Amino acid sequence: MKIVGVAACTVGIAHTYIAQEKMENAGKKAGHEIAIETQGTIGTENELSSQQIQEADIVILAADVKIAGRERFEGKRIIQVPTDVAVKSPNKLIKKAEEVLKQKQAQ
Repeated sequence: MKIVGVAACTVGIAHTYIAQEKMENAGKKAGHEIAIETQGTIGTENELSSQQIQEADIVILAADVKIAGRERFEGKRIIQVPTDVAVKSPNKLIKKAEEVLKQKQAQ
């Protein structure tokens, strides 16, 4: 499964980057390709390419604030959670993404 996403917390410092790292580690551990863009105090980093977004099976938005460029994900299956979920339960979040994708494929 190919996963892309955005991490963005209210302060834009710690939780943004911790959420990115935890989601990427959990996704890779589960055998998925994953790329997470961060939107923090210093701007956007690891910006997702249009190709990465197009090829993605699912999008995870771990955000406590409005993210810039959300329209890029129109037409994609999106899971939106607070950054706390990505920080505290990244493996469960990846499992949820797998379940959502299975449900979509079953339809």
